[in-house]
Amino acid sequence: MKKPELLAPIQDRTTLRAALDAGADAVFFGVRGFNMRVSAKNFTTEDLPDIVSTVHEAEAKAYLALNTIIYDDELEDMDRVVQAAHDAGVDAIICWDLAVIHAAKRIGIPFHTSTQASIANTEAAKFYKTLGAERVVLARECSLEQVKAIQQQAGVEIEVFVHGAMCVSISGRCFLSQFSTCKSANRGACLQPCRRNYVLKDADTGVEFEVGADHILSPQDLCTLPFLEDLMAAGVDCFKIEGRNKGPEYVSDVTSTYREMIDLVWEHRDTLDTQDTQALLAEKKVELLPKLSRVFNRGFSNGFYMGKPLDAWAKTTDSAATEKKVAIGVVTNYYKKAAAVEIHVQNAETLSVGDTLLVQGETTGNARLAVDSLEIDHKAVSSAAQGDMVAVACAIPVHRNDRVFVVRSTKNETGRHA
Repeated sequence: MKKPELLAPIQDRTTLRAALDAGADAVFFGVRGFNMRVSAKNFTTEDLPDIVSTVHEAEAKAYLALNTIIYDDELEDMDRVVQAAHDAGVDAIICWDLAVIHAAKRIGIPFHTSTQASIANTEAAKFYKTLGAERVVLARECSLEQVKAIQQQAGVEIEVFVHGAMCVSISGRCFLSQFSTCKSANRGACLQPCRRNYVLKDADTGVEFEVGADHILSPQDLCTLPFLEDLMAAGVDCFKIEGRNKGPEYVSDVTSTYREMIDLVWEHRDTLDTQDTQALLAEKKVELLPKLSRVFNRGFSNGFYMGKPLDAWAKTTDSAATEKKVAIGVVTNYYKKAAAVEIHVQNAETLSVGDTLLVQGETTGNARLAVDSLEIDHKAVSSAAQGDMVAVACAIPVHRNDRVFVVRSTKNETGRHA
């Protein structure tokens, strides 16, 4: 067993802070133009030195995703991005287009072969190793037994996905968005038409049926928490979380959940077969699963790890999260000695004692705060409304202009984001 690197997704400085605070060993991100999440905020090449410096100060690693198809008229721009990554000290580039691989080798920056290469066997992994890959990211369609075999025989670092969105096409190499909207999944611009309801119409009679109860093109999300110790026992080098389009609360909750579980399994690695350790792990999984469920998800499945999934289709066009966040205002001051935050309630959402807040910002990351008391003008109140300046006890240092959200339950709601 190895203790795997935990790799978290980021799209801006807020998610970066959230990932590092949650215990990520490494983060991966894109720059505008050449990555598989065009709709994410992403960074510019000018941001790279500061981002890498922040990551390295936290003793973590920074990986740049440059994993789209590259065309001839983009080669010069691609070379400039690779050079900027090298100059900034990026630890590795995630890619699969041979032009990017060639550029990385020429400049001398390590590269990891992206899951877009659909590596699902030992020989393919060995081939990319001969090209110079330090690591290969396996196709999501590999079973646990196949992962074990590749790990034992390939002689190269292995990275696998442990959590996040699954695609009905092999390793996300889908053409549906390109054909229907001219937005190519293989260029990072997928509009996910697979996630929607569809109508089947009889051409002769005009009878229509809506396909919605089971979204037959939209799989449930991958969640390996129930069998994480088995994946660790396979000797995988890196566990990757999907989600570069997701918010700070997703990055924070998912990363911290897997951090806690990885650490617990590692701590008890010599007694995994004992009844006591199995009971301890089972209890921890029951405790942690609601934390994963409260942020964006489409329901959970084992993916392909336990064999080809059957009936693992999403039950909603959007998120099945148990919570949603509603914008309520901004931080105007943080008082360190008093351990309190002053919030300007700007939106028409009442803040009450007993609520839970999320405070999010570039320096704060994602702070979750229980509202045990409220004060307006140093007088205790039970609630605050639009226009109020309200003080809330807060032991977590937050910062002026951080955005503040109140957490609401999505019970009895469908298709809502967390």
